[in-house]
Amino acid sequence: MKNTNSSGNQVATVKKVLRRIGRYRWLVLLSLGLSAVTVVLTLVVPILVGKAIDGIVGPGAVRFDVIWPLLWKIGICVGVTALGQWLMNIVNNRVTFDVVRDLREEALGHINRLPLSWIDARPYGETVSRVIADADQLADGLLMGFTQLFSGVLTMLGTLGFMFSQNVPIALVVVAVTPLSLFVARFIARRTYAMFRAQSEVRGAQTAFIDERFGNLKVVQAFGREDAEAAAFDGINEELRDCSLKATFYSSLTNPCTRFVNSVVYALVALAGALVALGGGGMTVGTLTAFLSYANQYTKPFNEISGVVTELQNALACASRLFELIEAPAETPDAPGAKPLEGVRGQVDWRDVDFAYAPERPLIRDFNLSVKPGQRVAIVGPTGCGKTTLINLLMRFYEPQAGAICVDGRDINGVPRASLRAAYGMVLQETWLKAGTIRENIAFGDPGADMDRVVAAAKAAHAHGFITRLPEGYDTFIGEDGGLLSQGQKQLLCISRVMLGRAGASAGPGGEDGLALPPMLILDEATSSIDTRTELKIQSAFARMMRGRTSFIVAHRLSTIREADVILVMRDGRIVEQGNHESLLAADGFYAELYHSQFAGVEL
Repeated sequence: MKNTNSSGNQVATVKKVLRRIGRYRWLVLLSLGLSAVTVVLTLVVPILVGKAIDGIVGPGAVRFDVIWPLLWKIGICVGVTALGQWLMNIVNNRVTFDVVRDLREEALGHINRLPLSWIDARPYGETVSRVIADADQLADGLLMGFTQLFSGVLTMLGTLGFMFSQNVPIALVVVAVTPLSLFVARFIARRTYAMFRAQSEVRGAQTAFIDERFGNLKVVQAFGREDAEAAAFDGINEELRDCSLKATFYSSLTNPCTRFVNSVVYALVALAGALVALGGGGMTVGTLTAFLSYANQYTKPFNEISGVVTELQNALACASRLFELIEAPAETPDAPGAKPLEGVRGQVDWRDVDFAYAPERPLIRDFNLSVKPGQRVAIVGPTGCGKTTLINLLMRFYEPQAGAICVDGRDINGVPRASLRAAYGMVLQETWLKAGTIRENIAFGDPGADMDRVVAAAKAAHAHGFITRLPEGYDTFIGEDGGLLSQGQKQLLCISRVMLGRAGASAGPGGEDGLALPPMLILDEATSSIDTRTELKIQSAFARMMRGRTSFIVAHRLSTIREADVILVMRDGRIVEQGNHESLLAADGFYAELYHSQFAGVEL
């Protein structure tokens, strides 16, 4: 049953690859034409060589009047064949790398449409391995296929045609042994696909492991886990070694096995041909030489094609993983006729919302909340109670299983995601900066922003001071994820990015200095990595930002949310308390317990 499924997957993968290749059908036809020309000329040469040999072995003398024209023809055939093969390789390279380029673009474009639930459920390194390593393996397999498969098949057909035209019995001997080569190649190929598939999967796991550990090397070293992580890597590496050895062992059997069969064919042809020539069957020495050359040419493609089949098994295994990514279900598309938000006031309503990351573990149940325009809503509670999940649902990074979330009375499922997300400014606890200049990172949402606006955003976020102390100021290049910047500095840049706003977004109330501040804000532990002195300045900047804007503030440090209009206290996915700071303290409930656990004995 396993082999049947594997075979079915192979066929489906081959069809998908051929559909992509079909986009370049004219180049493929050109490659086939060049291949046919080179094969025909390659088949002509043995005939010419055979005639030249007959002109030498004849009784009396060497017939130079016959040999010289044949040598010229042989030289021309060889020269044209070399030119044709060179052009064919150029065309094959073009088709191969265009197809792989298209697949990578398709994969990357699809990643942008995948729901975050798909991305979060898989290691990033494993996804990267599909787009990079698996695509490279597919390119290698396709290149070998284009280079050798077409010409090999044409060579076998051409040589068979010649041999049948010269001597049917000897040709039948060759044909009779051919199924043995096909059986050997098929037997090995069916077993190597699953092994190459396993090899590709383990390679992806290894890439994910390296990416995760390298990205968090400080944590590994801080906890003294170098040896343990090295041992874990050795385990994955050993598994990859085992998979690779098995795949390589089986695939390496192909060439010697088919070569053995080919040698048997050659020996049978030589024996039968010699007996015919000696018995006066009308076969000359030159014809026998040509026949042997054709027998060798006929069997040679079996070696090449068997090698191609091995490479194609690896390529198809990698291609199937790449297609799994490309064909993964995309996030629910925007509803037909979805209209963008305009003139957003900031009324947000939650109506009987249910959500669970896993169906068997519900997180949010029957959630109801009404937020008025301009209100500052703080969300507090213990870790895992659903605070960040609320934010993910607001932005439609995740979709609720039941209920509705409305902005200004409109269900957000009827609003284009781009329009909905443009209405929010978002600062997360997890900072992300790309490799580029400080200016490019601040202007990430509006690349066309002029320098005055960039500086104004940095000043509003209190990042201007440390930026000007950098070697190149706003033109300082920082590496991936902020390079050598401190965590607090990276967070200030992320806040500056929100202060600047995004291209095409209309400035909400209180917009100043040309900054396109959105009408609603989400601050998810936005000052968690900032020192207390800078935090006070940022809080004043946030106060200006939030003036007249609906704001959602997620915080563990309760001192940062005392001025919130409404504080939602969450526990196990439900709002257990709701009110302002004073009323919640007076209620002496769960919020008071959290507050006193942080500030016991501290006068604020």
